[in-house]
Amino acid sequence: MADETATLAAYVAGLEFEDIPQQVKQRAKVLTLDFLGSAIRARRDAESTPALLGMLEALALDGRGEATVFGDSKTWTPAVAALLNGALGHSLDFDDTHADSSLHPSAPVVPAAFAAGELAGASGRDVLTAIVAGYEVCCRLGNALDPTSHYARGFHPTATAGTYGAAAAAAKLFGLSKEQIVAAFGVSGSQAAGSLQFLVNGAWNKRYQVGAAAMNGVIAATLARQGFVGATESIEGKHGLLVGYSDNAHPDKAVAGLGKTYETMKIGVKPYPSCRYTHAALDALIAMRREHNLTPDQIRRVEIGLHRNGITLTGDAATKRHPTSIVGGQFSMFFTGAVALDRGGFGWDDYERLGDAAVDALADKFDVVQDDRLEIGRSHPFGARVSIVTDDGVHERIYADPSGEPNSFPDAQAMAQKFLTLARPVLNGRADQLADAVLSLERFDHIATATQLGRQ
Repeated sequence: MADETATLAAYVAGLEFEDIPQQVKQRAKVLTLDFLGSAIRARRDAESTPALLGMLEALALDGRGEATVFGDSKTWTPAVAALLNGALGHSLDFDDTHADSSLHPSAPVVPAAFAAGELAGASGRDVLTAIVAGYEVCCRLGNALDPTSHYARGFHPTATAGTYGAAAAAAKLFGLSKEQIVAAFGVSGSQAAGSLQFLVNGAWNKRYQVGAAAMNGVIAATLARQGFVGATESIEGKHGLLVGYSDNAHPDKAVAGLGKTYETMKIGVKPYPSCRYTHAALDALIAMRREHNLTPDQIRRVEIGLHRNGITLTGDAATKRHPTSIVGGQFSMFFTGAVALDRGGFGWDDYERLGDAAVDALADKFDVVQDDRLEIGRSHPFGARVSIVTDDGVHERIYADPSGEPNSFPDAQAMAQKFLTLARPVLNGRADQLADAVLSLERFDHIATATQLGRQ
């Protein structure tokens, strides 16, 4: 390990809007819009939202500030806005993913950038630069942690590496120096937390801990801005992130190609509101259903082969076959696969079918197994093998990539439609105005002019 903390801090401090290739800036705007659609719909529909708001009220943390919570009618203090936007944007499990690091970059980074940007009176160009800086930091740290090892230790990388990405975005907007960003990263090392224990009972921890990562990043950068002394070598040190959170860290991946290779361009988006490890299988199931005109009564068995990470998150039959909560459904290959095979698609409204007898009966025909073919020679772990046994024979497909990855990134019309489908029921006509604003973020001298369009 060799000064990864200082190297990343210097990169964040020195990054300029003009340094970022045009395609990277464009992708960052599209990813931001995609994230906001999930946040806006979750403000109204996510079952955990009332508890979050109730907690803030009970602790007198619901005071009015100047920061936007998208889909909400009031303004909030910056730290609370980051918390809420992060938790809301991750609640539907419909937000973007970075395959190599197996994390959701926008969920901690975008809320921190908007909260700090509104606080600092920043421009749209400033916020866009900060978002790219945050993406690069959290994705690179996720790579360095090695997601398979990180998951095996029970950690959720969106919340751990995401805290650093959020701190990077906020620090950039505050104009912090390299030394101050090192301090912010030092504080982030004390705050980086996120447990996979939520998988046991479909708990809401996952969405909260990602919101907390966004908030903690803003707090870390603000402390550094005020002269707070944070730990040095927070990433590579004896008790740093890479030592404490992984048994197979790759420190070089944190800084390899920094400033030349943009991890932002490797971020994919989700066509389905469920764990990314289910998506390649859902693509295959939907395609095979259509191709072979399959109906549930024709199906005898279905076997889904996944990478071991996918098994950990979605494939345990004892706990995942018949989920009873939305979180349980989001992390069930059995439920999502049965719905997709039953109706030829999978969307947010399909969670109304939790406990549906027909879906449960079809899920009983599923087996989910680890497939070694998805472990070796693959660029990422999100592929799937699907085998469907019918009276007419066996149909099998291997999908190495789920749809929505960089090599199959949806076009502008598809991305706009996904956002509007999520946001219009909450914002009505303002959804179209917000979409236009986000996709032209660099033209705003004050970011608040754009973000106010996201208030209900």
